Amino acid sequence: MRDYLRLLKFVRPYLGIFSAAGIFMIFSAMFDGVSLAMIVPLADKVLTNRKIIFPSKLPPFVANFVEGVNNTPPATLLSYMAIGIIVLFFFKGLFGFLQSYYMSDIGQRVVRDIKAKLFAKFQSLSLEYFTHKRGGELISRVTNDVKVVENAVSYGSTDLLYQSFQVVIFTCLIFFIYAKLAIIVFLMVPVISFSILKVGKVLRKLSRRGQEKMADTNSLLYETILGTRIVKAFNMEDYEIKKFNQVNDDYYKISMKSIKRMLLLNPATEFLGCVAGISVFVIGGKEVIAGKLSFGIFGLFLGSLLSLIRPFKKLSQVHSINQQAMAASSRIYEVLDTSPTVVEAPEAVELSGFKDRIIFKDVWFSYGEHEVLSGINLEIKKGQVLAVVGPSGAGKTTLLDLIPRFYDPKNGQILIDGRDIRDFTLKSLRQVIGIVTQDTILFNDTIKANIAYGHLEASVEAVEQAAKQAHAHDFIKHLPLGYDTVIGDRGMKLSGGERQRIAIARALLKNPAILILDEATSQLDSQSERLVQEALDSLMKGRTVFVIAHRLSTVRNASRIVVLSCGKIVEQGSHSELLSTDGLYKRLYQMQEGLKNICI
Repeated sequence: MRDYLRLLKFVRPYLGIFSAAGIFMIFSAMFDGVSLAMIVPLADKVLTNRKIIFPSKLPPFVANFVEGVNNTPPATLLSYMAIGIIVLFFFKGLFGFLQSYYMSDIGQRVVRDIKAKLFAKFQSLSLEYFTHKRGGELISRVTNDVKVVENAVSYGSTDLLYQSFQVVIFTCLIFFIYAKLAIIVFLMVPVISFSILKVGKVLRKLSRRGQEKMADTNSLLYETILGTRIVKAFNMEDYEIKKFNQVNDDYYKISMKSIKRMLLLNPATEFLGCVAGISVFVIGGKEVIAGKLSFGIFGLFLGSLLSLIRPFKKLSQVHSINQQAMAASSRIYEVLDTSPTVVEAPEAVELSGFKDRIIFKDVWFSYGEHEVLSGINLEIKKGQVLAVVGPSGAGKTTLLDLIPRFYDPKNGQILIDGRDIRDFTLKSLRQVIGIVTQDTILFNDTIKANIAYGHLEASVEAVEQAAKQAHAHDFIKHLPLGYDTVIGDRGMKLSGGERQRIAIARALLKNPAILILDEATSQLDSQSERLVQEALDSLMKGRTVFVIAHRLSTVRNASRIVVLSCGKIVEQGSHSELLSTDGLYKRLYQMQEGLKNICI
C-alpha cells in the first residue's frame, strides 16, 4: 500500500482535475445503471403490458413511481422512454468523454512532470553517480518506466475509479432488487479476489525483472550505436547481433510470463461469473414462473449481475497494471531519492574572483574501495602553469576534477585564496574555471551554439573572435551554413581536430581565470596543434593553468611539472630540473623521444 501511495504522489498536484474527473465518473456510472433499468418498463409494460412486480417491499417514493408506470398506457410510456433514452445517452456520452479526457490529461501531465523531475535530478546528481550507471539504463527510467506509470495513472486510475463506481451501483441495484440472490452471488467474490491478489504479486516481480531487461536492451542499443565505428572496425556485427538478440529474447520471455498471467485472469473471472449467473438464472427463473417476480425485474437483476463481470475483469487488469507500475515507480524513486555526493553548503558564498593561489592540502580520494589519490600537497600561485604528467591510471584527471568539485576529496582540502572551495557556491566556482577535455563533448546544435555554450548571450562577433583564436574560423566559414551549421550528434559531422578546436573556442569565449587543459591538443594534426598551441599560449597569459599532457614535449615551458604515479606525487619541478634527475619523468621523456626518433 505504501508503494501505491508513493505512486499516487505524482497525481497530488492535480487533485482538482482528479476530483472533477471522479465526479464525471460517478455520473457516467449512474447513467449506466439507469440505462440498464430501462429494460424493466420495456419488458413488463411496453412489450407485454404486464405489471412490474418486485419481490420485496419498496420505499414509498419508489413504490409510487412504479405504480405510476404500471398505470401508464404502453404507447404513451414508449414515447416517454424514446425521449428519455436519447437524453440519457447524450449525458452518458458527455460525462464519459469528460472523465476520459481529464484522466488522460492527468496521465500526460504526470508523464511530463516525472520526465522533468528525472532530468532535473540527473542534472543535480554528482559525477560519481554516473560512473556507476549505464547510459541506456538511465534512459530507460525516463522512457519505459515512465510509460508504465502513465498507464497506471491515466488508464489504471480511470478504470479503478470508474469500475469501482459501477460495482457499487450494480451491487446496490441487485441487493435492492433481490437480496437473497445477491448474497449467493457475492459468496464468489473472495475466491475471485484471492486469485487476483495472488497473480498480482507474481506480476510485480516479473514486471521489475522485465523493466531491468528493458534497461539492458536500451543500454546495449545505446552503447552499440555510439560505438558503431569500433564494431565495424573489428568485424563484430554478428557478435553484437547475437548479444542483442539474447537480451531481447530474455525480455520477450519475461513479458510473455506477465501476459500469460494477466490473460488467465479474464477467463477465470468469467468462469466464476458464469457459475454465479447460472445459479441466479435457475433460482430467479423459478420465481418468475411462480409469479413472484416480473420478467422485467428479473431481466434487470440478471443484467446488473452480468454488468458486474466486466468491472471485476477490468479491476483485475487494473491490479496487474498497478503492480507493474509500482515496480516502475520504485525504479523512478531510486533516482529521485538519490542524494548528490557533492552538495553546496547551506551558507555558501559567491567566489568573486581568483586573486592569489590554489592549495591542495593533504588530499585523498578513492572510488569506493579503490584509492586513486594519496596525500596530495600542492601550491599553485596565480598566473602559473602547472603540468600534471604520469602513466595512465596515475590519477591525473581525477586530481583536476576535484578543482571544479566534480568530486569531493575523501579527506583533505582544496583552498582558493585560503578558503575551502566547499565554502563557495558551485555555480560561482565553476564560473571561473574553463575546461577542455581529451574527450571532446559537443551537442547536436549549431557551431555558434556550441561555442557559446554557457554564454548564450554572446554576440556573433565574440563567437567569431574565439573561433579565430582557436584557428577554427577558416574551416567554419567554408561549411554550408557557416556558424549556423548543425554539427550532428556529438559533432560527428566534423573531424576530430575540428571538434577539438570548437571545444577550445568554447573555453576561450568563457575567458576563465583558471584553465584546465586535459590533453587539449590530442586530436590535432601537427599544423593545427602548432596554431592552437599558439592560441593557448596567448590565452594562458595572466591565468592559472592546469595541463594534463601525455606528450611531455608540450609541457616544457610549464612553471612547474608534477609527476604522479599510483596516486602519489613522486616528483615535481621544472622540465630541466626533472631531466637532471634519474626519475620517472626522465624515463617517460626518453621513451617518448625514442619513439619519435623511430617514427622519423
